[in-house]
Amino acid sequence: MGRERGASGVGDERASVFEGFEVGAEVSKQDYESVVPDLRVELVNMQYDLQQADFAVLVVLAGDDRKDANEMLDVLHEWLDARYLHTHVFLLPRQEELEYPDYWRYWRAMPPDGRIGIHAGAWPLRALAERILEEGSRSKLDRRIERMKALERCLADDGTVLVKLWLHLPAKQAKKRLKKAKKDPDREPYVGKEDWEIYERRDETMPVAERLLRETHTPWAPWSIVESSNSRHRNLEVARTILQAVRQRLDGGPARRSEGAPVAPRPSGSKVRTLEDVDLGASLEREEYRERMVELQGELARRVRKARGRVATVLAFEGWDAAGKGGVIRRLTQAIFARDYRVIPIAAPTDEERTHHYLWRFWRRIPRNGEMAIFDRSWYGRVLVERVEGYATEAEWRRAYAEINDFEAQLVDHGMVFCKFWLHLDPDEQLRRFQAREKTSYKKYKITDDDYRNREKWSAYTEAVDEMVARTSTEAAPWHLVAANDKKWARIQVLDRVVRALEARV
Repeated sequence: MGRERGASGVGDERASVFEGFEVGAEVSKQDYESVVPDLRVELVNMQYDLQQADFAVLVVLAGDDRKDANEMLDVLHEWLDARYLHTHVFLLPRQEELEYPDYWRYWRAMPPDGRIGIHAGAWPLRALAERILEEGSRSKLDRRIERMKALERCLADDGTVLVKLWLHLPAKQAKKRLKKAKKDPDREPYVGKEDWEIYERRDETMPVAERLLRETHTPWAPWSIVESSNSRHRNLEVARTILQAVRQRLDGGPARRSEGAPVAPRPSGSKVRTLEDVDLGASLEREEYRERMVELQGELARRVRKARGRVATVLAFEGWDAAGKGGVIRRLTQAIFARDYRVIPIAAPTDEERTHHYLWRFWRRIPRNGEMAIFDRSWYGRVLVERVEGYATEAEWRRAYAEINDFEAQLVDHGMVFCKFWLHLDPDEQLRRFQAREKTSYKKYKITDDDYRNREKWSAYTEAVDEMVARTSTEAAPWHLVAANDKKWARIQVLDRVVRALEARV
């Protein structure tokens, strides 16, 4: 069957990926009509059972047969309950989408737990189009393949059931269909001039497609190749593949997680910084502070205006409670028009956010070109509070280092200005600020019982921060550890770093 051949044939380096699928598989009309009613019942029952599950299903529908992909989408929407499908057709990026990193549009379309998402085209066809239509380099394709594998590993390790389907039409059938459509266009509404272009470049396209399939065929996200010459055969194979994958998991089967998921290495040697390396005695006289603040805010305003409409900026702030993140952010925003930035406070995830991968809520908030997003706490909660408080398993927070590094690399690769800061102070200074807040009417709301309770876990958080810095301070996105016992010093250090980052990019 197609599912079995898809699982074994893709990994065979000795033969063409598609060779074993060009067999002219057919299903008679009588046989088709006899099995479809029961199959549709099973699909809908599966879909309703899925609503109670704690995982999502993502169907990636791609292939070298554009017409059949469109027809297959219609069939799935007819056989399943379309109200509970999250379907997105990804063509070449629109102008708005080009203002974000490539994978932004895929992440924001991810289905929640309990639902089936269908991504038609998506990252496989984007990689293929870039290599063939846009004449991208081989090295660029290499990077795309690695990024595809990283995304699929990220989703699978989070529990998502990935069903990747490639619809394949042999060359002879493709040519026959095109000629038929040319004679009678009304009978082939899905066939257009793009299909002729694809066919004429088939000799270029198919080797790239085979490489994509081979290198992204993994135990946690395998490809299933379905011959699409016969629509009845195609419909049954696709529906059964989806049904089998989801039903197996619903019936207690294990999640297809990657074994030995990559963990960002912890570098060794003198270059590794820890919180102990931060000079908490650093301070600034008030007069010098005022002069530098005026100078830096003026330069920041000029740089942000130059970046408007061209370059996006992402700033991520982490640090101890009462370390002064809010004060730093206010000094940044004082110099910028409100139209140019958003401050995004990050608290515990909402019910909706808990039904997605933890990075989903951050991908949705990435700014477009010319805008600035300032995160007051960030995705690092996974390796800090969720680690220390036990909200994430050890496997979850350990693999998060590599996931975060990939996420930040995509921001930088897109051309964004990206800076991340840890504001550091000592326990005595923190306690002094807590007590001062309690005596200030408009700051009392900032103090809770949890703030005092967290002080008891200072050493555990210190260990988590040191490991976070070691594993996620990359060349593209280094950590900036800022001494914050003196607020004036901390504010100037952050503004200076942001101005220099903008100056280097704009």
